[in-house]
Amino acid sequence: MNDPTVRDLAVIGAGAWGTALAVQAARAGSRVTLWARHPGNIVDGENPRLPGIRLPETVTVTGELPSAPLVLLVVPLQHMREVAARLPPGGPLAVCAKGVEAGTRRLPLEVLAEILPGRTAGVLTGPNFAHEVAAGLPAATVIAALDPALREAVAASLGTPSFRIYGNDDPVGAEVGGAAKNVVAIAAGAVVGAGLGENARAALVTRGLAEIARLAVALGGRAETVAGLSGLGDLMLTCAGVASRNYSLGLALGRGERLEDILGRRSAVTEGVMTAPALIARAAELGEELPVCAAVAAVVTGQMTVLQAMETLLSRPRKDE
Repeated sequence: MNDPTVRDLAVIGAGAWGTALAVQAARAGSRVTLWARHPGNIVDGENPRLPGIRLPETVTVTGELPSAPLVLLVVPLQHMREVAARLPPGGPLAVCAKGVEAGTRRLPLEVLAEILPGRTAGVLTGPNFAHEVAAGLPAATVIAALDPALREAVAASLGTPSFRIYGNDDPVGAEVGGAAKNVVAIAAGAVVGAGLGENARAALVTRGLAEIARLAVALGGRAETVAGLSGLGDLMLTCAGVASRNYSLGLALGRGERLEDILGRRSAVTEGVMTAPALIARAAELGEELPVCAAVAAVVTGQMTVLQAMETLLSRPRKDE
């Protein structure tokens, strides 16, 4: 007989983060269906995208998009539209992707509202490296949603003493923090890679945080959200952690490597590359100036070198903080 206390959820996307969330949900007592685009790549309970981590028996891998009372959508934002359009009817969605969609300049929940109008959705975001969460190391994250029932469902299905989940009713602020921090992290890595020093990185990250807060408010979010886990917390991790894809890409750019060569060596998505131009375009629509993010956009689109971008930032007129 099924245990009525066991919660069922689906994780859509078997990359490193999707796999880690499936493991964490099983650790929290949930029964998980994990959708993989290529399920045959997961052999003997181990996903090569997250080596050394074995899937619990309560995680079932499938190649068919499942339905469940709660669905975690864990695919890169630039591919989320295509996957979301094929989802079967089911319960509320928690988006676990960060960024701004290229072309449309939409945030994740804006994309979902267009594809699945009326379906309850929120965003799960915070300072979380997949391999640490999968290993059960202490971490905290945020479920940002207007619906308190969705916030409670995510916390109950994923939360454990080592994985603390905080609710937030400002999904816009949380989305902006998750998107922009990847862009700022590229800049932070580039500063260190170019040998410009830790003072420069600290100044750049701090000013980047101010940009994120301004954009969040312009889009209808709250500045205090950006001071929390989904903003400052995620920014700290991404701008200093050696496992950060965006920081390491910036580091390589600062050392003089070509963007095409860096991306060619990677199988995982470095979201900040696509997000930077889209983020700047969205900010421009609102009349917001984001100098640090604009510098990154200029570098990743080939308009400036790292040193030219830094010179542009340093030559800006002085003003009060």
